[in-house]
This record gives sequence, structure tokens and C-alpha cells, in this order.
Amino acid sequence: MKRSISIIALALLAVSCAQKSAIPYGKSVSIDEATLMDKIRGGWFAQTIGCTYGGPTEFKFKGGLMQDAQPLEWYDEYIYDTFIEDPGLYDDVYMDLTFLEVMAEQGLDAPVSEFADRFANAPYKLWHANQAARYNILNGRGAPESGYWKYNPHADDIDFQIEADFIGMLTPGRPNDAAAIADGIGHIMNYGDGWYGGVYVSALYALAYVCDDIPTIVSEALKAIPSGTKFRNAIECVIENHAKYPHDWKRCWFEVDKLHSFDIGCPEGVWNGFNIDAVINAAYVVIGLLYGEGDFEKTMEISTRCGQDSDCNPASAAGILGVIYGYNAIPEKYRKGADAIAELPFPYTTLSLNTACEKNLELMKSVPGYSFEDGCIKFDIEKAKPVRFEQSFEGIKPVGKIVLKKRFNKELTLEFDGNSIVVEGSVIRTGHDESDYRAKLQAYLDGELVEEFTMPYDYITRKYEVFSKYCFESGHHTLKFVLLNPHKDYVINAQEMVIYDKDE
Repeated sequence: MKRSISIIALALLAVSCAQKSAIPYGKSVSIDEATLMDKIRGGWFAQTIGCTYGGPTEFKFKGGLMQDAQPLEWYDEYIYDTFIEDPGLYDDVYMDLTFLEVMAEQGLDAPVSEFADRFANAPYKLWHANQAARYNILNGRGAPESGYWKYNPHADDIDFQIEADFIGMLTPGRPNDAAAIADGIGHIMNYGDGWYGGVYVSALYALAYVCDDIPTIVSEALKAIPSGTKFRNAIECVIENHAKYPHDWKRCWFEVDKLHSFDIGCPEGVWNGFNIDAVINAAYVVIGLLYGEGDFEKTMEISTRCGQDSDCNPASAAGILGVIYGYNAIPEKYRKGADAIAELPFPYTTLSLNTACEKNLELMKSVPGYSFEDGCIKFDIEKAKPVRFEQSFEGIKPVGKIVLKKRFNKELTLEFDGNSIVVEGSVIRTGHDESDYRAKLQAYLDGELVEEFTMPYDYITRKYEVFSKYCFESGHHTLKFVLLNPHKDYVINAQEMVIYDKDE
């Protein structure tokens, strides 16, 4: 069910890209409030549906497609059951809602530090770039350094990409306004391609309000990403292969994976089938959108069967369709599942789906560039402009990955050849003590103290890696850890180390 949007300047009947595959940039647009709320509800409800749909297969297919023979489960109470039994699945929704709450309380111009402090001190579980940023913030390294790759090995991970939906939903038809909001929030936890993932997703949502031609939305939103970046190259690869193989999404997947599925940032993903990088997962969102051809179920299924982060990718793809077509166009079998939780606050937030939609509309009315009168929102559509160029892990490449499995409660010495290193690991409890143990360590590189830090045993505030340091002098090095406060019931587990050197 498609709603009409009038273009006042040309007195056209509707904004539709289906015939000319062009967005009427610079034209004044009016959307009635009922249609606008239908699109807002479509975005929030569909994102939740997509997240639930792909949840059971999250990271079960790493570097491979999900087989056609494997069914994707769904029943009427599926969302409700998941919502109650597995609240951590909805990290991409409750992170959106955390930021939306800050805006609702303090306005769109709330300082970045407020967004950072709110999620860093929240009681929910986080992973990868989010958790690394949380640790940084709680230990004195605020944004944007909290997301910068030299202090956050997960800077290119998917985190901001799955949390940027709300930004595009606040900025219909104005991807540059979305990018301006994304600049501050996105650099809390990401940098480079990780940041671009959020910029791109927010642009997709922004343009979904004013265009119903999916290939146009995909290509026009990509103009927000600078040429020559790994992120843009991957999405262009999807677009090119969709043109070559318009009826074979698996061939497109293969061609894209062949060129763009190698992660060099996230230590867990280096030389591994596991890939939580924003680049490849954004490609799977776009594969779902292009080959889904506007069909809600088909879009979710393809994005899910692409594998890797298979809850977040259909969540983004479905959310974008929800904005294009509206809540009322979501198939009833999925819509009624979301309706069952519509009044329930999301875990760790005060907002439900219904109240999130209300806050979304309320906040939109305060965004510069929009006016509300006579029951309509009015604005000019803007063409996406590329944000600044930035790339993580420039000039280095992985040259070694060594399984360590070394536990220590006093000292550990490692040797390696390269110019950068990440040591994966955690604090492990070996006894019965349940105190709030925070290991205090020193790290010495070639005999020089380079960092003193803490590692909490607590999962919420944990340090995601034992240690990371990039871009020192190439050569043979010795890395030594000294535990300053040993405890009989805890050890430090150095699980693995990833070694980098100059990319020449």
C-alpha cells in the first residue's frame, strides 16, 4: 500500500521514482501527518520484525550462504516470545532508543558526550565497537577517540550501522542533515567504514520517505560516501553485479564476497570466516533490498540467507521498506507479531514501539528545515553529498595470527615481528570469589611502559581485548604484561594475538 506525497513546487500528484528513476531534488515536498506516521511506524515496526526474523541464525553462517532447504521459523507469538526470552537480541533497537531518549530529553543538539555517557553507563550488554567504546568512555577516553581505530580495534565493525536507523527516520528527504547528526554519534563507537555504514543506512532511510524505487534509493544514498573508500567500492560492486545477474542473488553474493569479505580490523574476524565488518554486512542489506524487489518477506529472507550478522541485516532492510511503504503495508503475519509487543518498553529503555514512533514524530517537528502546518510536514529534498574521507587501519596489514591460550596471574611475555599488535583475551574466574574484581595491569613494549590499565571481570564493563597498539617501528618486539593486583580466584587469559606490519 503506497501513500502519496505531493510536490508543491510543480503541483505533481506524488513523489515516485518508478518511472524516471529520479528524485526531484530541490523541490518542496508536503507529506500529510497520517502518511508520515504510517511511514514512521513502518520503519520502527519493520526493523523489529527483521531483527527477530534473522535472530536464530546470527553468525551461524560465516563466509557461506544459508541453504535453501533450511526453513526460517515464524509463528504469531514469535516476536513476543523472543522479546521476553532473549532481550539482548535487540541491541540494534535499544541502542537506537537510547539515543532517541537523549534527544527527547535534551533536544537534537544534545552534546555528543551525553549520548556517549548514556549508553556507556547503561545496564545492557554490548559487543565489539560498542563495548570497546564503552570501556574507553568509562576509563576516560571520550568521543571521538573512543571510536578511533588506534584506540578501538573494532572501528570498522557494524555497530553504528545498526544504530543509525533513527537518524534517517528523523530527516526525511535530507540525507545531509542525517549525515551531520551521524558525525557526532557515529564517531562515539566507530570510524572510517564503520562510520560510513551508519551514514549510508541513515541516508537510505531519509530517501525512503520520498522515493519508492529501490535501485534509485540505493544508488542515490551511496553519494553520501566518498569515492575510493572500501565501503563505497563494496556497495558499487553489489549494484554492478545486480545489473549483470538481476535474477541470481547468490551469484551477486559470490562476486561481492570474493572481493570484499576480508576483515583486517576486528581481531576475531582477521583470517576467519566470521565477519562483523560494516562493509560486507551493508552489502548484504543492499543485496536483500535489490533482489527483494520491494517484497517484504523476500527482502528479509535474502538478507538473512546471506549470512554473517543475519539479524541486523534484515532489520535494516526491512526497516527501509517499512518507511517506503508504511506500517499498513507490512504483511499481516509479521505485523501482528510486532503489534503484540507494541506497548511493551524495550529492555533497558522507557520506550515501546508506539512511544518511539510518537517521539520520532515529535522530534522531527523540531528538526531545522522542516515546517509543520495544516496537518502536513513540508521540506525541500536535498541531494546527498559525500562526507569526509577517512579509513581505518591505513598502511598496515595482518601478517600473523597466533593462538596463545596463555593464562597468567603474575606476568606474561610475548615476542613478535611487526609494527602493530592486538592481544585478545579476558579476565577469567577460577575460584568462588564473587567480588567486583578489576585486574590492574601494565604493558611494556621492548622494556618501556606504554600503558597502565584495568580489566574488569564484570561483563558489562569488560575490556574487549587485553591490549592493542598500532603503528610503532617495524621489527622484532617483546611485549610484557605485569599484573599488579593478583587474586587467587582470577587469571588473565591471553587467548590469541594478531600481528600487523606495514602494507607495502
